[in-house]
Amino acid sequence: MPELPEVEALREFLDGQLVRREISRVFPVAINVLKTYDPPPSALEGATVSAVDRHGKFLDITAGGLHLVTHLARAGWLRWKDALPDEPPRPGKGPLALRVALDRGAGFDLTEAGTKKGLAVYVVRDPAEVPGIARLGPDPLADGFGREEFAALLAGERRQIKGALRDQSLIAGIGNAYSDEILHAAKMSPFKPTAKLTEAEITALYEASRATLEKAVERSHGVAAGRLKAEKKSGLSVHGRAGEACPVCGDTILEVSFSDSALQYCPTCQTGGKPLADRRMSRLLK
Repeated sequence: MPELPEVEALREFLDGQLVRREISRVFPVAINVLKTYDPPPSALEGATVSAVDRHGKFLDITAGGLHLVTHLARAGWLRWKDALPDEPPRPGKGPLALRVALDRGAGFDLTEAGTKKGLAVYVVRDPAEVPGIARLGPDPLADGFGREEFAALLAGERRQIKGALRDQSLIAGIGNAYSDEILHAAKMSPFKPTAKLTEAEITALYEASRATLEKAVERSHGVAAGRLKAEKKSGLSVHGRAGEACPVCGDTILEVSFSDSALQYCPTCQTGGKPLADRRMSRLLK
């Protein structure tokens, strides 16, 4: 799933490609991705793009006073094309969900792989009309988001820190991958209750969050849209690397599986050498 660093890199890339260019056509290929109907996507046609913004994991393209807002979900992606095919796309079973054609033949496709669909597209007059944006917490890389603001958010929480970091209404933009990376950098168990965090642990977690995300954004700076997924994977220390050696201590990275996701961690760095219970495997062994 694209998270804050990848979406920020897409925003930067699109800012250079879209601003001051006219949208000539919008082709909704998979109607189910459209979550709004008024105004229709065709209302963007003939409008000039004036800005590209990011709200957490949402991309926001402003054109003609309207906003084309996209959430890529787990398997969605944006594919830039310097030259689109001459023929308009046809609905089908492929990954193409929506195409935006620009002047001079360029444009981009929104695609989604797999059978579980989550890609969402909104055309709105104000980004706050998108429910997911309206309930977003603060951006962890915002200038005014300091250690004390971070501590204040966690103060009322009564859950495991992994879940808190992933909650978009608490902190915007962090997903499964970067929460694993942040917790590894902070040397903290993903199952640690937020209510039991010491002042020193809150400081370590805040600093790990800033450093991990800033490093990922910097690493993605200038990377073309088509290479961002590979760039993300290459920079991860523990997420998606179960069975490999921890780059810090050399211990084997372990995994805890859930119904639709998994987390990875280093037992030496994060849990005092103790493996966490894998609930899925525990059920299989009964």
